[in-house]
Amino acid sequence: MTQFSKILVPIDFSSHSAKALGLAIGLAKTFGGQIHLLHAYHLPPLVGMPDEIVIPPDFWTGVRDAAGRKLEKSAEKVKAAGLAVETHLVEYAPSDAIIETAKEIKADLIVMGTRGLTGLKHALLGSVAERTLRLAPCPVLTVKDEAAT
Repeated sequence: MTQFSKILVPIDFSSHSAKALGLAIGLAKTFGGQIHLLHAYHLPPLVGMPDEIVIPPDFWTGVRDAAGRKLEKSAEKVKAAGLAVETHLVEYAPSDAIIETAKEIKADLIVMGTRGLTGLKHALLGSVAERTLRLAPCPVLTVKDEAAT
């Protein structure tokens, strides 16, 4: 039987990722595993915007700090379940951050929420879950919150 001792859970603070975290906690308890929480914040390039637009440094500091506080709340849920947890907060494109972190920590499993993109947005940007499924160095379990769709 496969052991899932290191489970990576990308968190985007959606109901889908909350549901994925709940499932990951159950798996970690079953297999005696550790959970690694990852949040990647990233401002995509603004198409058609002039190059002269400057985003104030305080903006990124605020984004990082707010994400860090939310990530710590998720970590508290894992700790309350009696599990070991590590957090990773990075300024990087989400799918790339997930793949690189999975490699770095030698993850046995990625458990992530999925939110469907539709229409042109999906055709142009793709899906973080879809890209992760294609490129991940380990199995990926995607979780959908049916109540949110």
